[in-house]
Amino acid sequence: MKKSLLALAALSTIAGGAQAQSSVTLYGIVDDGLLINTNSGGKRQYYMATSVGASSRWGLLGREDLGGGLAAVFDVQNGFDVNSGAAMQSGLLFGRVAYVGLSSVQYGRVTLGRQYDALVDSVGLMISGDQWAGYIGAHPGDLDNLNNAFRSNNTIKYTSNKMSGVTTVATYSLGNTAGNLTKNQIWSLGAKYDNGGPLVGAIGYINARTPAASGGLMNNSGTANDTLSTNVASPVYSGYQTANTYQSLALGGAYTIGKSTFGLTYSNVRFDNLGGWKGNASLVNRYASGANVSFNSAEVNYRYQFTPALVAGVAFNYTQGSTVDLASGGKQEGVKYFQYQTGAQYWLSKRTDIYGIVVYQHASGTDSTGKPARAAIQAITASANANQAAIRLGIAHRF
Repeated sequence: MKKSLLALAALSTIAGGAQAQSSVTLYGIVDDGLLINTNSGGKRQYYMATSVGASSRWGLLGREDLGGGLAAVFDVQNGFDVNSGAAMQSGLLFGRVAYVGLSSVQYGRVTLGRQYDALVDSVGLMISGDQWAGYIGAHPGDLDNLNNAFRSNNTIKYTSNKMSGVTTVATYSLGNTAGNLTKNQIWSLGAKYDNGGPLVGAIGYINARTPAASGGLMNNSGTANDTLSTNVASPVYSGYQTANTYQSLALGGAYTIGKSTFGLTYSNVRFDNLGGWKGNASLVNRYASGANVSFNSAEVNYRYQFTPALVAGVAFNYTQGSTVDLASGGKQEGVKYFQYQTGAQYWLSKRTDIYGIVVYQHASGTDSTGKPARAAIQAITASANANQAAIRLGIAHRF
């Protein structure tokens, strides 16, 4: 009996030690509410929509201390539609994030798997869409990926420890294509300064080869067809999906004075060598072979913290696309998008908030499809004309 008790006590001690050195945490967000699209292909639409303010998800976050300041880490994260129960990110089980790696107190962190790029990690939080305006507040089509419309598969990622307020990030994603090293290849770099003071700044860059090919940045959901992923087929840039290279460079900064925070972001996006990827034959011959098109986008935003529980904000974004050479000769005129948005968020508790968002967009010029530009607020059905508004009333709970 004594031996059994001693063995049980020893086992309890070992188990307690193991528990102290490693952990697995279940976490998540459930977001739902009413969304009104004032011009859904020419008609007003009222519907329930999930993940507008905060993406609905559940995940498992793990850590095991290996000693000497080194730890094994992992994170797997599933996105889901609250209203239907279906998996989001084209039905992937862990479509939001899935990685494993090592974290060092001295040297930083290296992770492997499906992950966010350096542009998202560095500049992404500077835009209002990642603060209080939700995905409908992203820049048109989220063409600069600052709202994380695209994730990178097969990615090796390094994140430094913060030094003098600066954190750096670098990623490289293998294309996994036999005989073609660069097809679907993605790489990104980013840096963010945040030393706990009033000023925060960031810069980031991403470069993706054959972005619309199956497995590329814009179509990495695991589908077998070489077409642009349907959930991001925005008229803002869907006509440029034959580009051989996509790149986005972004800068951002914010300054806090008392309860007020002023923010500014700028991004330059390029679709280079149109026709360089011929997966979509119907689009290959529209633009001159090797033509390039670029977008410049600037956002100014303002946030005011009325109380610890109540925050509100306003923002304006201007996006301009360049002219582009046509295969038939001549040039296609550029496009312009003007977007205005406001929102408020009230925390009922540390885990639960209610919120409202209003976004209005006006378009002019000619979009990537070669037609008169239509307003196209991110991730909702595009307008039948140049104007569109989206109104959101929602609730989110975190666990």
